[in-house]
This record gives sequence, structure tokens and C-alpha cells, in this order.
Amino acid sequence: MSEPLMNLKCEIVLAHRILVGQGVMEAFGHVSARHPEMPERFLLPAACAPSMVGVDDILEFNMEGRPIHPTDTKLFSESIIHAAIYRARPDVMAVAHHHSPSIMPFCVTGVELKPVSQTGAAMGAHVPFWDSRTEFGDTKLLVVTSEEADSLARALGPNWLVLMRRHGATVVGQSLREMVFRAVHSCRDADYQLQGRALGPIDPLTPKEQELAGGQLRPDPINRCWQHWLTLLPSGLHPADGAGAARP
Repeated sequence: MSEPLMNLKCEIVLAHRILVGQGVMEAFGHVSARHPEMPERFLLPAACAPSMVGVDDILEFNMEGRPIHPTDTKLFSESIIHAAIYRARPDVMAVAHHHSPSIMPFCVTGVELKPVSQTGAAMGAHVPFWDSRTEFGDTKLLVVTSEEADSLARALGPNWLVLMRRHGATVVGQSLREMVFRAVHSCRDADYQLQGRALGPIDPLTPKEQELAGGQLRPDPINRCWQHWLTLLPSGLHPADGAGAARP
């Protein structure tokens, strides 16, 4: 295994643990990253709880969401979410799907999620809302067909985050760490909005504020947050589980 591939697998492990530690994921949710050497492939763990993901759980998938190497390991049925987005968005290098309690109130009400804080600008100026009923009627509220995944990818469009009716959210980034930054801070911003409404009306960022604060994320704040979130993980992280990728 090449060093870039091993390092990315380690960071995928860490990304799962950070998102669990920051309350974005619990028993459900998954993170993927585009293969560092073969962009027509992506890396995604086999089906397990995010807190249990290890390097050996991470498999390679093709752009149809099928594993490159045959396996009897149980896989996420929603691997096709990742595949559809990578096909549609060559700029996307990482994807996460989660059901954060911070996001779910917006998913079950359809109230628009808009950035209201400086770091919340990371969610982007527009957060689309995908309702699977529009094309597919009543479902299990899971994305299990290529048609559903393609529809979700179209709803995401050029944005960084898409809400899924009664289901959760899918967030993307131009790097794994950027995606984690967007995932965490979009949830934080959702909390601010829910809490702020108890005090009074909420004003979103102006278009110019959004452009200045979130138009181009800088690597320094992203890496600072990544390092901070790593320090909050339980001690004893073994190098084989991703500690080797802890430093930028």
C-alpha cells in the first residue's frame, strides 16, 4: 500500500472519530474520501459504527458504489450516495452522511438552514432540501437505489451541504479535513439558530458576509480545528487506527 493511500485511510478513521466526538455522528453515519491516486475510486468503511472504524475496515469502491475487490463483509447500502456525488462533482474529495441531532429539526420541519455565524459560513450560502417523495413517493427514507442517489446529487448541485427530509444531511468538501470542518460547523450553526430563536428573530449572514467568511476556506483554521478535535479524542489512539495521520 502506498504512503498516500495509507495516510488517507488513517485520516478517514480519525474523521469518523472526530465526528462522533463532536456530536455529528453516533451509531449511524459514514465518511468517504476519493482515492488519492485513482480518482475513479473512493474509500469507504465496511458497515460498522463510526466509533469502531479501523484502517482494515476501509475498502475501495468504484463509481457505481461497488467494492473493487469481492468481499463477504457487510457493506453500507448507502454507499451509492458517495458514488453519485463523486460522479457528479469532480471537485469533491470527501463526503459524509450523518443524522446529527443539531440538523434533524430542520430535516423534519423543512425550515431553511441558513448561515448565521462566521464559522457557519462553511455550510455555504445555500443549503438545499431534498425530499425523496418528489420523485419516489413513500420509501424507507434510505437512499438505496442509483436513481435515488443521483437525485440527491442533483439536489446538492454545486453546494456543500444538502438536507434530506426526515433522514439527515450529506456534506462534501474539497479535502477530507475541509469536509469535517464544514460538517462540524454547520451543526454548530444549526444549534445557534435553534437556541437564538428563543431570544428573538434570526438574521442570516448577508451575501457579502457569506462571501467574505465562507467563499474560500483557508487551510490554517481547518488544521487548527482538526488538531483541537484530535486532542479531545480518548487517549490511547493506536497508530494502526490512524494516529500516524494526526499531524498535518
